[in-house]
Amino acid sequence: MGFPAQTIDDLKARAKRRVPRMFFDYADSGSWTESTYTANEADFSKVKFRQRVAVDMSNRSLASTMAGQNVSMPVAIAPTGFGGMQHPDGEMLGAKAARAFGIPFTLSTMSICSIEDVSEATGGAPFWFQLYVMRDRQFMYNLIDRAKAANCSALVLTLDLQILGQRHKDARNGLSAPPRINLNTIWQLASRPQWCLSMLRTRRHTFRNIVGHAENVGDISSLSSWTAEQFDPKLNWSDIEWIKERWGGKLILKGIMDAEDARMAAASGVDAIIVSNHGGRQLDGAPSSIAALPAIVEAVGDRMEVHMDGGIRSGQDVMRALCLGAKGVYIGRPWLYGLGAGGEAGVKQALDIIRNELDITMALCGERDIANVGQHNLVNPDVFS
Repeated sequence: MGFPAQTIDDLKARAKRRVPRMFFDYADSGSWTESTYTANEADFSKVKFRQRVAVDMSNRSLASTMAGQNVSMPVAIAPTGFGGMQHPDGEMLGAKAARAFGIPFTLSTMSICSIEDVSEATGGAPFWFQLYVMRDRQFMYNLIDRAKAANCSALVLTLDLQILGQRHKDARNGLSAPPRINLNTIWQLASRPQWCLSMLRTRRHTFRNIVGHAENVGDISSLSSWTAEQFDPKLNWSDIEWIKERWGGKLILKGIMDAEDARMAAASGVDAIIVSNHGGRQLDGAPSSIAALPAIVEAVGDRMEVHMDGGIRSGQDVMRALCLGAKGVYIGRPWLYGLGAGGEAGVKQALDIIRNELDITMALCGERDIANVGQHNLVNPDVFS
């Protein structure tokens, strides 16, 4: 990869040079005007640290737990679609990097590599699986059963994609997996010959959790029509119960942005929720995830674990979220930038960057144990009141 990246932005710049525009923009854009996507990052700067001095900084620990699982730091890789189009076999490489690092990897339903691909790549080690509620219930039953068979240790149920957000860049770029061949996409691919050559070395070019598993979906043309119809607008809280029963393990709800919804989630008996606006790719004009976090922690933080996703680009951002009450956070774009920049080695670099920045920031705030930072007044707590 050349000179080691110093920041997540370094990896982002490398990925932009290497990955075709349609797939880079998928990882680096929001819906409509992108105001929520932009706020997800920008609002972290409003949270100011309380610097402490003359405190023993030896024997620091970033170890914690998320949903009952021991983690080397309270960070999980978020479920993101199209990972295998940022780099060949991308989700397999991300899962291997996460396993080596000691943090959870969450595989998306809309991944290029299948549940079985990732399980094989990690030697059957546990990982997490993200599920959408779809009209085809038999397909959902089978997905849940496949995740159980693959030794997945938590199910992350996404609630905020009943209807697809208005994503202008994806439409303009002709986003699909595999890419459709037209003048637009030919130009994008021709400008990234190294990516094209690397993709010839893998057979994984489409949504392998779906093709060959969903009824009457055997190729790209049938996949497109199937996915356009499948996200279920009738999703409601009663669906949680049958999914819990079918799954029978740790269940995490993703997409909570309102305190009332958080209380509904707590009443449903799930293990954790993720404060998330889908990376700013669904409801544009919604608050940033970090701005929504404090009120949700206040509403349900004593009843269940509250996690947070959206806008994290540094270890300092992780620290801010933990100080505002999150038990753990998820990184989506940072791991995709690392993947696009350099495959598995790039993901490892992204995780190293986050870990080192988190460790230094925790120390300069006068803390030695990451599990305790949410209990102390280390940031301006009323910044989003």
